[in-house]
Amino acid sequence: MKRTVRSAEVPAALRFAATVSYDGQDFAGSQRQPRVRTVQGELETAAEVLFGVPTRVELAGRTDAGVHALGQVAAFSAPTALDPSTVERALNAHLPADVAIRDVREAPLAFDPRRWARRRWYRYSLLTAVSRLPLQRRTAWRMGPRFDLGAMKEAAKALVGRRDFRACAGPLEDGRSAVRTIAEARFSQQNCILAFDIEGDAFLPQMVRRIVGGLVRVGRGAISSKDFEGAVAAAEPASVGPPAPPHGLCLQRVWYDEGYAA
Repeated sequence: MKRTVRSAEVPAALRFAATVSYDGQDFAGSQRQPRVRTVQGELETAAEVLFGVPTRVELAGRTDAGVHALGQVAAFSAPTALDPSTVERALNAHLPADVAIRDVREAPLAFDPRRWARRRWYRYSLLTAVSRLPLQRRTAWRMGPRFDLGAMKEAAKALVGRRDFRACAGPLEDGRSAVRTIAEARFSQQNCILAFDIEGDAFLPQMVRRIVGGLVRVGRGAISSKDFEGAVAAAEPASVGPPAPPHGLCLQRVWYDEGYAA
């Protein structure tokens, strides 16, 4: 009598979503690029080691070289029987010290962390101390103590609403819409750190950094809040201001209506 040999069952592919934090100082950005170190590259390398197959990782948003994240969101699919908590522990064991994941959850197979995102929150940190503070050198841009916060707050009001933000963006591809909706744009001060928080449905390349660059010009008296408002309304490409340095910017959180909630 012939024996029937059954092949080992291959686990079904599961979709996972996770919150990702990273110190952007030593990365050439979040998105995979050839021959340079990126956040996506590190995540994909760790996932391939864990699952034994090449694993594509998708991110909720693109961050520039030097930009940090507390609440980036990643998604990936893999043939595995591992539960989310085990995936979280195992991936963190394979990731370098400047990247970590948390809140790993199983997600719908169609979950797209970029297209399904409904709101994003960025924070830009400005150092207002008289002297340099070495512990803040990687996470805050030193603006100094002389600035007009009232004028900066007045200028920031021009950002709220749905409008063309071409003036606040870096170069855009032909045909790409520059219309975005900003729900919040506010300042808060804690000791010598002035935080600018901005929340919106999506952001253009360099958008937050150019906005901050323009607001700092207002604070230093180089332009008025009315000048800033007029530049935003005129929508001339990249006219609001030079981009602020990347190291002061951090992606704080991404919200979803469905698919993933950290």
